[in-house]
Amino acid sequence: MAYLFNNFDVGKKFVDVVKDAKAMGYTEPDPREDLSGMDVARKILILARECGQSIEADEISLTPLLNEECMNAASVEDFYKALEKDNERFEGLINEAKANDSVLRYIAKLKDGKASIALETVGKSHAFYSLAGSENIISFTTERYKENPLVVKGPGAGAEVTAMGVFADIISLSTSRS
Repeated sequence: MAYLFNNFDVGKKFVDVVKDAKAMGYTEPDPREDLSGMDVARKILILARECGQSIEADEISLTPLLNEECMNAASVEDFYKALEKDNERFEGLINEAKANDSVLRYIAKLKDGKASIALETVGKSHAFYSLAGSENIISFTTERYKENPLVVKGPGAGAEVTAMGVFADIISLSTSRS
């Protein structure tokens, strides 16, 4: 998701950015698995629980990115055709964002024990504005970091990042059983 909205711009078709992301290995074989928002939902659920929140997946407010035709397409090729037909909507979103000197970002939030996920526009003063490539970012606004949030930014997609995450999980599991 980060790659998609870090690379989607005026004059580009959203479907082409999705195809590029798939070709680079940044999406699942069926990009709808990523575009459904469920991977982002799982990540905010993990972060919420690590922060001590008692939250379940069905309590996350997820605003769909794709229309029903895209999500219900019979194959990946049919999905691409449906996404192509929905290009006008995505084109409108990016044009509106640019007209307001903003960018589109797919953002998960956790506030007061409630999690939400939606596509948003952010301006130049927002920490998420300057993301590039496949970078991901997490911004923590807490009592300590109220005026100036703590920001963690780094690579968010690709085989190396995934492999490192799996390796870290294996190390964590092996040390927790010792």
